[in-house]
Amino acid sequence: MPHDESQSHWHEPNAQQKAGFGKFGRPAMPYDVFMEAEGVPVYRGIGVKRVQDLPMTDWKRLGGKGSYIQLYGTEGLWGMYVVEVPPGGALNVERHLYEKVVLVIEGRGSTDVWQEGQVKPQTFEWQKGSLFSIPLNAYHRFVNATNAPAIILCGTSAPNMFNLVDNPHFIFNCAYNFSDRYSGAADYFQAKEDIAPDPVRGLAMRKTNFVPDVIGCELPLDNRRSPGYRRIEPAMAGNRFYLWVGQHETGRYSKAHKHASAAVLICLKGKGYTYTWPEALGMRPWENGKAEFVKRQDYEFGGMVTAAPMSGDWFHQHFGVSKDPLRLSAWFGPNNSRARKPGLPGEAITDRGAIDIKKGGDAIPYHEEDPYLLTEFKETLAKEGAVSRMDPLWYDPDTAEDSQPKDLF
Repeated sequence: MPHDESQSHWHEPNAQQKAGFGKFGRPAMPYDVFMEAEGVPVYRGIGVKRVQDLPMTDWKRLGGKGSYIQLYGTEGLWGMYVVEVPPGGALNVERHLYEKVVLVIEGRGSTDVWQEGQVKPQTFEWQKGSLFSIPLNAYHRFVNATNAPAIILCGTSAPNMFNLVDNPHFIFNCAYNFSDRYSGAADYFQAKEDIAPDPVRGLAMRKTNFVPDVIGCELPLDNRRSPGYRRIEPAMAGNRFYLWVGQHETGRYSKAHKHASAAVLICLKGKGYTYTWPEALGMRPWENGKAEFVKRQDYEFGGMVTAAPMSGDWFHQHFGVSKDPLRLSAWFGPNNSRARKPGLPGEAITDRGAIDIKKGGDAIPYHEEDPYLLTEFKETLAKEGAVSRMDPLWYDPDTAEDSQPKDLF
């Protein structure tokens, strides 16, 4: 049938051919297009030493200076950005059909929150280290109480919504009130200290929409990532966006473990570095001559690293190298944590990241890890005026089993 040669036309392959180009570039998703159209930088990489140092430019929609952050492995799963609240000023009023968690990196101020039709906003104050969540589709405004810029880091489920509906007007202008998420209760943003087991894995959970100081708050003993490890899960605003806060004791580091992409670790206290490498390199990449393929990210307060930056399972291991403990917050976005991914309801799942590989988990025990790691850790601590507290018994196959906290199963 005749056709217009000026128009793209699909040709059916013959019997010896396959349809399509074979090789092609990955197209930009709606959220990628949206970020580029915002006119601010979009930072991509495996991490950053300090988000405070990222280039930030005027952001018309928000009313401050900022930058998007899309670390490798998080594309399409969840989003992040950093923004300055002007000195003595405020950001523009927002409302959006995606979840948002907020960590204050610098400064002091307040946030007003209200629903469509609500007469008086609800206001709460924040400071450096405050962690909170904006209720879904609630109006909100960030106000700076000082004469210096305040810096806030936000994690969102925006990519999920943009890539699904591809309509910014709907996302930013929907009038529906999610009263099941936010009723305007007077104590909604009051810090709650009660700890209960989370309903999925039984780990320590705090149901609160506001943590005044996530840098210095008490964390209950956990022991799963390293001996003496402490951890809490803040359950905020009815979110599917999942996060936790953990801390390794000074002079100790985590076991390496593997999982797929999604988790980003944000440094809250101390300083350190993370190694991450694909499962295909094995448990001892330095010993096997494959160190060039291992990725490393150094960080301090406000820095971050993506734990598994590419497709497939990646091992990752975190090292605190200051006199302070290493405190990290892991952000996963919505429905990305292993225990919260979609699947068959009631399906048996084990906490594989806390179980050694030889017992069916995904963690490398200290006595089977690459010897290079401990050697470098001790040398780095010495330069910082600190010492290792890694017990030699943990590296002896004959004593390792009885000298550490036991696996869960």
